[in-house]
Amino acid sequence: MRKILVVGAGQSGLQFAIGLLAEGYDVTLVDPQGPEEIRTGRVRSSQCLFGPALRRERRHGLALWDDEAPRIEGVAVRVAEPSGASAPDISWIGHLDEPAQSVDQRLKMSAWMRLFARSGGTLVRHRVEAEDLEHLGPEYDLVVVAAGHSALSEIFPRNDRRSPHHGPQRSLTLAYLTGAQEHPQGGILNRTSLTGAGAVFSLPTHSLDGACHALLVEAVPGGPLESGVEPGASGEEVFDGLLHVLRRHAPWEHERFVGARPADPTAVLRGAYSPVVREPVVRLGNGTLVLGMADTVVANDPITAQGANMASLCADIYRRAVVDHGRRPFDERFMRSTFASYWWYARQVTAWSKVLLTGPPHVWDLYRFAERHQGTADRFANSFSDPTGLIDWFLHPERAVQYMDEVRRELSSETQRLLL
Repeated sequence: MRKILVVGAGQSGLQFAIGLLAEGYDVTLVDPQGPEEIRTGRVRSSQCLFGPALRRERRHGLALWDDEAPRIEGVAVRVAEPSGASAPDISWIGHLDEPAQSVDQRLKMSAWMRLFARSGGTLVRHRVEAEDLEHLGPEYDLVVVAAGHSALSEIFPRNDRRSPHHGPQRSLTLAYLTGAQEHPQGGILNRTSLTGAGAVFSLPTHSLDGACHALLVEAVPGGPLESGVEPGASGEEVFDGLLHVLRRHAPWEHERFVGARPADPTAVLRGAYSPVVREPVVRLGNGTLVLGMADTVVANDPITAQGANMASLCADIYRRAVVDHGRRPFDERFMRSTFASYWWYARQVTAWSKVLLTGPPHVWDLYRFAERHQGTADRFANSFSDPTGLIDWFLHPERAVQYMDEVRRELSSETQRLLL
């Protein structure tokens, strides 16, 4: 039986480890926290899983909250100046072909970790350092690091050619909240872009005590969306800072959240990280090869809501690659080929993130166009399920203009046909 070591118990590491157990592999999962520490710890992220990722979870028996998590039926886009206008300049909703879903990762990862142990996996609580990998590596046929943005990711060298940013592009403040008003259109992932200042995201989610809402503010560092709350502030103080930001810069969101409170004492998170692409393989001092997974080696800004979705996809691609490789050694060629299969998808999300972070003029033109053309709104919404088509119409100015011109011609032809 082939032995696999997985470092990191997040969306990608746990999904990968549980999937390999089902294929008959001997899998050891290492993480600093056990399931109870994860469940009672600080909220880990916002996340929204779209159709393909949810189908993967259902296929592998991991969709444990289908009957409880709110259905997210659409993506709302609003654009406004950060001047406190009473209403956004642009506002529309794109409809999803498949409902999306959000589950608090404290709940999800703690349950999956228990499932991994019950299924015969070996769970080890330990904070892994590079020297630990040198010591442990020779005991396993394959070592995979799925440790997210932790310090361990730095063993993988930065790929400067693929990394357009050299520091955090946004300051992030997240809160899980009870008592918020529902979006007027129901289960909606709502994103408000405040020109030059950042963005506000909100969505219904399922947390430790049931349904609630997640609110995420992405602030341009030093800009007006930064709350100014001091480090070490309580959850209530962090949320009050968020309300202050909403009241001044997105009052339509403030109306929804003014009566809300943090869902639990650890339901807030603040931080920042640099979007980066790293080399996927590192050879340690003793010759041990280590393969990086998901956002350990491709960390995108959360502006595209793709973090958990890409982690799910990476876990699926890596699992299939391991199984298809049979008894052959997991050498560097295998590792680079496996990552390349993932990078084909991930590079498009990296490009999408760059476009949304920089906000070139053609993006605002497309947003205004979508306000008048429901098909464009729906196409944008469903790009969260499958971003691979964005290169054809959204990512490049010339293709955006070509797309809008083609839609106008089609609409004109249809109008003429109806008049005949």
